[in-house]
Amino acid sequence: MTVIKHDEGLDKKLDKIKTEFKDCDDLVIREIEVGFNKGYKMALVYIDGLTDKALISDFALNNLIVNSRMAEPNEIKTNIKDLIKDKTLAITEIKEIDDIEEAIKNILVGETILFIDGIKEGIMLSSRGWPTRSVSEPQSEVVIRGPRDGFTETLKINTSLVRRRIRDTNFKLKNLSLGKRSKTDVALLYIEDIVNKEVLEEVKKRLDEMDIDAIQESGSIEQLIEDSCYSLFPQIQYTERPDVVSAALYEGRVAILVDNTPFALIVPVTLNTFLQSPDDYYERWIISSLIRLIRIFATAFSLLLPALYIAITSYHPGMLPTELALYLGATRQGVPFPAFTEAFIMEGTLELLREAGVRLPRAIGATIGIVGGLVIGQAAVQAGIVSPLMVIIVAVTAISSFATPSYNMAIGFRMLRFIFMFAASILGLYGIILAFLVILINLSNLRSFGIPYLSPLSSIGENYKDLKDTLVRMPMSSMKFRPKIYTNKDSNRLDDKRKEVFGEDDIKK
Repeated sequence: MTVIKHDEGLDKKLDKIKTEFKDCDDLVIREIEVGFNKGYKMALVYIDGLTDKALISDFALNNLIVNSRMAEPNEIKTNIKDLIKDKTLAITEIKEIDDIEEAIKNILVGETILFIDGIKEGIMLSSRGWPTRSVSEPQSEVVIRGPRDGFTETLKINTSLVRRRIRDTNFKLKNLSLGKRSKTDVALLYIEDIVNKEVLEEVKKRLDEMDIDAIQESGSIEQLIEDSCYSLFPQIQYTERPDVVSAALYEGRVAILVDNTPFALIVPVTLNTFLQSPDDYYERWIISSLIRLIRIFATAFSLLLPALYIAITSYHPGMLPTELALYLGATRQGVPFPAFTEAFIMEGTLELLREAGVRLPRAIGATIGIVGGLVIGQAAVQAGIVSPLMVIIVAVTAISSFATPSYNMAIGFRMLRFIFMFAASILGLYGIILAFLVILINLSNLRSFGIPYLSPLSSIGENYKDLKDTLVRMPMSSMKFRPKIYTNKDSNRLDDKRKEVFGEDDIKK
């Protein structure tokens, strides 16, 4: 990139702009000449489609042409730049720039640059105005009770949705530009007097160390800054919901918003984070605790049920009651495959149907998944390829997997399911236990930006208060402190003033 020199005129500046944007037909250069007695050459430069043309015409171009005629000639001659900035341009945000590189960067993000002949600095006019999607309910995170607004593909809209929920001067927003070619706008969000400074500095360090030409989606950042790219377990949470982001910031975590995507990233995370839903905090604690326990048991079923079927059928039929064992043997009579092959065929078919349902148009995707599963399952039983009990187990497994709130964690459990099935086919229940121990060791060593993945269960003695929001959620009045694993600063979240009025015994009653 070249730098604008102090003695360069308007024509040379525009020639350099045209050189950098060679063969870019959407570049607009509007040259004008203002003033009666002495004309001053100026030029507005912007990208068609990224700017608000009405704003440029009404509040910049019109004012430059009309208002300049009413200015005193001496005033124009002595201080034309300040005259234009302070008395002519009716635009909320303007700033001076003094090199071509910065000018091009602003043009590419939808701003307009005003160049004045004889003035060394250019003036940036805030004029972003590309087409945007309106705020709507998130499709991937449906809740029964809670806000219905979700993130869009526009960064400014997303940051405003979070700012509405955190009206605190300690809420900080740092703008970054990532990608050598894409120069994608990224916002780093945190609450200064709550966030763990070590985690914040680690996030900044990893973002600064990124060396990539383009950031198309927040998933690119997630893959480049996660702790272990070989683990099946996600170490970064993503969400479309601004209420989830604001709740995470109130806990002391850090959020990353990326332009051109509705998915925000939240760090650090624990295993327990992916088993929680926004509904858990909008309903009363008894309801939320029951639903969370059902969700945890459903996750265990989706992970272990096919493996248990293989282990008991192949290695441990004596564990079953006699009548059930005889019935199981009768249902498998005539099935030509061992239990592992039978389970693998059905689980593989289920994964194919699931993927096909996602890729098909939404109107018929759900129909294909349900009807296809029923038809294939019934046909497989009648053909004698699988047993009826295997179809039931696969159906229960599929239903249980849908109870996992986090999509990326659900995918990890789906892959682990095949590992458990393979281990059960070799050593039965002992294989399941061995695979579970190996996975547990991996989870014990896994970190998310320095936070143990199994916290607070891995450090009960130190973080025992955090257990109030793990397997169950205790009453809101008892959750007075923020999770200790996320913040070491302002940990106080709730001051129960009722004790001063009613007394602690009356409150318990």
